[in-house]
Amino acid sequence: MRTVVSPEEVLIQMPIPPPAMAAGSYPPPRGAVSIANYKKLMCHVDQLSKACRASSSSWIESMKESSPTYLSADSDWKRRYPSALSKFDEITAASMGKKIVVFLDYDGTLSPIVEDPDSAFMTESMRAAVKGVAKYFPTAIVTGRCIDKVFSFVQLEELFYAGSHGMDIKGPTKCPKHIKTQAKSVLFQPANEFLPMINEVYNLLLEKTKLIPGCKVENNRFCLSVHFRCVEEKRWSGLIEEVRSVLANYPDLRLTQGRKVLEIRPTIEWNKGKAIEFLLENLGFDNCEDILPIYIGDDRTDEDAFKVLRDRQQGFGILVSKFPKETNATYSLKEPSEVKDFLLRLAEWKRFSVKDGLKV
Repeated sequence: MRTVVSPEEVLIQMPIPPPAMAAGSYPPPRGAVSIANYKKLMCHVDQLSKACRASSSSWIESMKESSPTYLSADSDWKRRYPSALSKFDEITAASMGKKIVVFLDYDGTLSPIVEDPDSAFMTESMRAAVKGVAKYFPTAIVTGRCIDKVFSFVQLEELFYAGSHGMDIKGPTKCPKHIKTQAKSVLFQPANEFLPMINEVYNLLLEKTKLIPGCKVENNRFCLSVHFRCVEEKRWSGLIEEVRSVLANYPDLRLTQGRKVLEIRPTIEWNKGKAIEFLLENLGFDNCEDILPIYIGDDRTDEDAFKVLRDRQQGFGILVSKFPKETNATYSLKEPSEVKDFLLRLAEWKRFSVKDGLKV
């Protein structure tokens, strides 16, 4: 298994330093506390403060790297993670005699990454490509967005939707024949108890970040997103400190990072990888060897799903990225337009296979 070297999800420990004092000054000791012991205490506080600053610095560097604009011509990377389009015949050959299940991220996969997250619309041609795939294969959208928001973008009733990084899962309301009956009414929300807390933190973050131009806080129901794509880089340090100051009082929430976005999620053991395992089980494929899951995504949160497929030695992860980076995926595509081309080819291949009577 390949090791992912892009910045990992981090559970932040956030000690809060006491009010700053003038250098070298110490207030009179209280009670039995000696000057010497107080100096030791202040030295410890200073160390904690330095640790906080170092942690903030590492997060700023990670924020800078979260959405690179360069494109490296790395031939070795292209060899290790070849294009899913150029290797299409290899993928379909591996699926012979197996049932394909398709999992798709949304932002950066089915739609381009845009400055305003509320404007991340998918094209009609992409919608048609997804609809074509769903006609032949069980298909799910697995996203950090809330289900209502992503459904308003996709507008396809025949899909499964796993929102909030898989913490809100619903089955299709319009089922193709290849979807088993028990999977049609699936509804799973493992983080329900966190809803009041998440809503409370959402309101606090709105207040804390309202004076940071370009910052947008999005409530994805079971998780929160703090978008900083439109925030000036010089304000990133202040932004991360505001977010950390809020979360210091909520140890049951963790802070992670995606592409120009800070993610706040419950500390439960649940992610996109767990979500696709849950969906495969509900589709009746949990212990089946004759399935081929395909997961397409662009973000570090999709690595959990790629890893599940690699560990199962079943199916393929396809990373959507214009630049080389380590991944648990098997293949790559450069951008959403290539994702569309891949989905169109997959549906066309299945249609001709069915027409010719092949067992695929």
